[in-house]
Amino acid sequence: MLKIRVIPTLLWKNVGLVKGISFDSWRRVGTVLPAVKVYNTRDVDELVLLDIQATLEGREPDYESLVDIASECFVPLTVGGGVRSVGIVRELLRSGADKVCVNTAAYENPSLVREIADRFGSQCAVVGIDARRESDGSYACYSRCGSTKTGWKAEDWAARMEEEGAGEILLTSIERDGTMLGYDLDLVRRVSERVSIPVIASGGAGGYAHMADVLKETKASAVAAASIYHFTEQTPAEAKRFLRERGFSVRV
Repeated sequence: MLKIRVIPTLLWKNVGLVKGISFDSWRRVGTVLPAVKVYNTRDVDELVLLDIQATLEGREPDYESLVDIASECFVPLTVGGGVRSVGIVRELLRSGADKVCVNTAAYENPSLVREIADRFGSQCAVVGIDARRESDGSYACYSRCGSTKTGWKAEDWAARMEEEGAGEILLTSIERDGTMLGYDLDLVRRVSERVSIPVIASGGAGGYAHMADVLKETKASAVAAASIYHFTEQTPAEAKRFLRERGFSVRV
């Protein structure tokens, strides 16, 4: 059985880190390098770094900055934003990324995920799914930083991406993002029960108990969070201790 992972998420916009609520109202919360250096000492299992402007601006990732960031990161690093070709993935890996997260480009070209998995291995191919609850209770997938409805339901798209070779799913509730009200358990349950690959629950963590809830009530394999680390005194190391004390198998 896979051990539970505790993963901070860093949202990179222009030259700094930001955090918003429901993918909006962005607030600056520092810069990337100091944050990475802090997380190196906080017992994190992995880091996710997402350039939230790259796709909207139609540009490639900032490889030069990534080289500097990766040189200071001593845990596995997943990088997303602007990933739309195998060539870009190759450059990200050369720049220090361990995995890449594909979101918008996968809707436009689902076979891209298969190409990444075939060239670099499924473990490299993380698919980001940003979902919002609809009036009928279903969850719709959105692309372009949560601004464009795709026509796919979250669990159906996750299953399609698994078929294409995705190694794991980074699943974010748009409505819960930044609220610290807890993960959307229904969303995570639907997706994690539909696929056999690991699902990282994201969006809404406000405390360690929320992490325990989503791990107990769903088949999530990891918990991602941002706001609790930026705006409270809570830490990934304490999160892991809390989960360990409640019987969850976490990485040492």
